[in-house]
Amino acid sequence: MNQKQSAGLPSEFAWDALIQRLKTVAPEIFDADGHVLNLIAGQWQSRGHGKHCASPVDGSELGLFPMLGQEEAGKAVRFAADEFQQWKRVDLDERKNRVSKCLTMLAEHGELLARLLVWEIGKPLPQARVSVERCISGVQWYLENIGPMVEGRSPVGLVSNIASWNYPMSVLMHAVLVQTLSGNSVIAKTPSDGGLFTLTLAFALARRAGLPVSLVSGSGGQLSEVLVRNEHVACLAFVGGKTNGRDIAASLYDRNKRYMLEMEGVNGYGVWNFSDWKTLEAQVRKGFEYGKQRCTAYARWVVQRSLFPRFLEMYLPVLRSIQFGHPLMPDASGKQPRTMDFGPLINAKKVEELRVLHAEAIGGGGVPIYTGSFDEANFYPGQDASAYLPPMAVLNPPRNCRLYHSEPFGPLDTIVLVDRVEELVSEMNVSNGCLVASVACDDEREARKIAGELRSFKVGINKVRSRGDRDEPFGGIGESWKGCFVGGKYLVEAVTQGPPGERLCGRFPDGTTLPAGA
Repeated sequence: MNQKQSAGLPSEFAWDALIQRLKTVAPEIFDADGHVLNLIAGQWQSRGHGKHCASPVDGSELGLFPMLGQEEAGKAVRFAADEFQQWKRVDLDERKNRVSKCLTMLAEHGELLARLLVWEIGKPLPQARVSVERCISGVQWYLENIGPMVEGRSPVGLVSNIASWNYPMSVLMHAVLVQTLSGNSVIAKTPSDGGLFTLTLAFALARRAGLPVSLVSGSGGQLSEVLVRNEHVACLAFVGGKTNGRDIAASLYDRNKRYMLEMEGVNGYGVWNFSDWKTLEAQVRKGFEYGKQRCTAYARWVVQRSLFPRFLEMYLPVLRSIQFGHPLMPDASGKQPRTMDFGPLINAKKVEELRVLHAEAIGGGGVPIYTGSFDEANFYPGQDASAYLPPMAVLNPPRNCRLYHSEPFGPLDTIVLVDRVEELVSEMNVSNGCLVASVACDDEREARKIAGELRSFKVGINKVRSRGDRDEPFGGIGESWKGCFVGGKYLVEAVTQGPPGERLCGRFPDGTTLPAGA
């Protein structure tokens, strides 16, 4: 790490110290030169073509992604598929024992995993700790409840996982462990934008526990053929953007392959005939955690015009109070990081993308209702801060700008004013389907009527909705989701075979089946 940028950082949080700790805990994941390896055919091997990875926190070098080509990745897929033939004969009790052993080791090294996450994806330490804990506690729930879920069912085979960088533990690793618990072998691709060291440690612990998991790194273009369309892959779990998701969905429609493709959508929060501003204030503030780099972040506020003055009176002070900066800036004690709502975005390229979207919206007639500023006290002197972006909000973005139709995936809100309920519904449904939506309304009956017209998988009444965990299902409407729904029993059903003629819950080309209680 650049020492100029780290002056005052407690030594135990420094990247060099974490890497030394990682080499002690999992020496097998490194080659003789200290570079991270891929997990292929049950062994840590092949550093591939090294691609430099920098921390979004301060631009410092973290190491090299071990990027593979199709040939080596294909070998990993073939071995993982062969490994399923042995794993499917392991009984449930033994599978539970091995997954439980993995959870014990993850908990033992939970603090290291969380600190690695801070440097790799910029998540503030308290939020990183929550991600690790949710992975562990979520899988523990499956250990306690898996029996009835797999009764009369059989595993599908090799499950391939391609996920985004923002939740490597609570989404990707969680899914991998449930997939193996259900009797499948698993291969996963390391997200190219972050999570290499965290996931490599987690997979090393899973492999030590005797679980049939493989982990490879490489570009999506290079590895898509083997991780998506390869004949040995029985099921694909994808979390990412619409562009890649649509291409993948199109390639799977005519294949006998399971899939669950989670994609983006503009999640809206409608405000209509409402007065409980204190409750909404707390929700707005919490919504800025991790810079809104979440698939369930609320990017659009659709507000009744007559309520706009009161909304603004609540909203602007919240944005002014948001604290963002270096996620490891020490607090007054000098021993722990201070509280931050969010740190950097995933990289400087994403910051530039959002600034362009913002400029286009303003240039087209949108009103720049709020643009935050940097607080130098939240950054180290001389620190590279190119991946940081303050909260911003645009009022009434023009319909012909990209921000109007797109999920920003960052701390950039849009606010749209409406005069009729029909307008509110239309503006909230702008992306032809989304993962979550909410309605703030004093009259619950009216709120539920509005909610019934929203194209969202989950709708909250005077509360936000999230991906959820344990027994809570998750999916999407319209273009935000393709394939099987997940969460609770649906995650297990997605990766197991049931009785002949079974209709899975999800969104498929031949129609949609919604799970109860979504």
